Amino acid sequence: MRKQLSFGQYRTIDLVLFALMLAVFEFIIISAATRWFPDQLYTVSLAAAITSIVMMRWGPWGLIHAGLAGAAYCFFSGAVRVQYLMYILGNLFSAGSLVMLRLLGGERIRQSQWLSLAFGLLTWLLMCLGRMAMALIFGAGFGDALAFLTTDSLSAVFTLVIVWIARRLDGIFENQKHYLLRLNKEREEEKGGTL
Repeated sequence: MRKQLSFGQYRTIDLVLFALMLAVFEFIIISAATRWFPDQLYTVSLAAAITSIVMMRWGPWGLIHAGLAGAAYCFFSGAVRVQYLMYILGNLFSAGSLVMLRLLGGERIRQSQWLSLAFGLLTWLLMCLGRMAMALIFGAGFGDALAFLTTDSLSAVFTLVIVWIARRLDGIFENQKHYLLRLNKEREEEKGGTL
């Protein structure tokens, strides 16, 4: 007899897989950027996209990935200690997206293309504003802090595209408790229909 995963085990595996994807993609992006585009002013990160997806799937657990994204970016780009604090703490400002999730409901956001895109964009914007705020707290000038928003603008486009694709894939951009219950209900209906 096959042992089934508990909901907690399923969540842990899912969170670890998304964390690994995040780390691998950040490594690839930063490696490619430093090798092929060393003088570019713009940066690209999947931090907001993956954090948005994980927050939609697991709520506040997505903040682990927000912080991890900041740490991964700093680690792979050779940042100094204060930059780790700016990126990790700044990315945690994405917690504000959970307010939208709470007020509108995950299912309503998931079913609406525009709300899904707004959720991803809000996550990206809050991360940028968080990094700006941290930079100002640590003594950067306003122009330098503003660079966190302007140089990361391509990440907003990537976030929108990835969230748009994820919401079209069954169960990816969906609260996982809701998804598993929906799958179970569909299986029960199939069994009932075949009798």
